[in-house]
Amino acid sequence: MSADVKIKIIGQVYEAFGRGDVAAILDAVTDDVDWAAETTSAAAPWYGVRHGKDAVAGFFAAFGSAMEVEEFTPVSFAANDTDVLTVVRFRARSRSTGRTAAMDLHHYF
Repeated sequence: MSADVKIKIIGQVYEAFGRGDVAAILDAVTDDVDWAAETTSAAAPWYGVRHGKDAVAGFFAAFGSAMEVEEFTPVSFAANDTDVLTVVRFRARSRSTGRTAAMDLHHYF
């Protein structure tokens, strides 16, 4: 699969996230997906390593129950034959405290 095709697929995954379409995201990942977010801390319910589609669905359920996304804008994509790297401008508000967090996320696929 070419780098351009891989970037297109990841772009579609991000579009699905923007629509709140977790089913489309799960359709795009393999059954043995390895999904991780901040693996060295347990400060947030979505942190940790997750394996498989059910665990990825759990990531989105945990994140969505705690945070409301205010911005999710992919700003950069890079790819080769095996990897896709992205930078995403991200801002979210805590559902429990109302506080916001803004950052550039770096994703590796």
